Amino acid sequence: MTPRVKALLQLALLCRHWERAAPADPALAEVRATVERVWRRPEYPRQLTLDPRYSQPFRLMYGALAPAGLTGSPYPDVLRGLAAEGFLAPRGKSPYLHLETRYYADVAGVAHRLHSYRDLWAASELARHGGGRSVAGLEVCNVTHTVFYLSDFGLRDPGLDAEDLRRARDVVDRLTDRCTERGEWDLSAKLVLAQHCLGLDPRQTPSGTAALRMLAEAQSADGAIPGRCADQRADDATTPAAFFRMAYQATLVAALSTLIVCGARPGGETGGSTGARSAGGARSTTATATSTATAGTGDAGARTPAPAAGGAR
Repeated sequence: MTPRVKALLQLALLCRHWERAAPADPALAEVRATVERVWRRPEYPRQLTLDPRYSQPFRLMYGALAPAGLTGSPYPDVLRGLAAEGFLAPRGKSPYLHLETRYYADVAGVAHRLHSYRDLWAASELARHGGGRSVAGLEVCNVTHTVFYLSDFGLRDPGLDAEDLRRARDVVDRLTDRCTERGEWDLSAKLVLAQHCLGLDPRQTPSGTAALRMLAEAQSADGAIPGRCADQRADDATTPAAFFRMAYQATLVAALSTLIVCGARPGGETGGSTGARSAGGARSTTATATSTATAGTGDAGARTPAPAAGGAR
């Protein structure tokens, strides 16, 4: 697996939610054009198979995240191939992979034999974590992506009963505090979004506001998040290729999280000082996420300054 392959999938996910949160944003057209160009490339599906461990999940994401109305792309054949391989059936999947597969199969609109979201929630690590227990042993990406897939990244109710919702919120809140204290930018951005997906407003919770403040302070002058955590921050001596590898993940995650959180609810740019700052950060970081990820579509990992934004596993 190469960082460019993963970054482009994440860029397509960002584009999908950007179209929903801010469809009139003029900067969106450039991102959509990049995604469409890559999705038409006949060689891109082969690049998704470079690491056999991720080949099937990545090919499913590629099929699911194709822009609406796209023509001239090999993605339909990729989806048919996955069905023929039996990947859209439950056998041989961990609870997490099963849930991820169900989510992207639904986004792609393909037939499958996967279990219900309710059953997949019950089997998840988050559901099995008892209330009040330490969160130290939890895998943050597993927790956050479980919430993302159940809620379609905040586009629908996650379908939890009152007690499950209370416990999930508690776990996510405590994990947000933990990751923010450790300066883990990438994980904190995911947890901010998970709070939103669970019906909280991270611009108002103490843990969410602390995480958003940390992310705003971590941003480079061009809007990038310069690494996955404070202990691995890129510096002025970092080469463009190394910067891409270090920055693309946290920058794209921060862009997705702040775009959804600040764009999906009324008052996104007027929700108090922290809310206003994070809303402005969403625009600048989204612009930088675009240039950081799209650097991987041509020359390897060139660092491109973010265009003016007017105003984001």
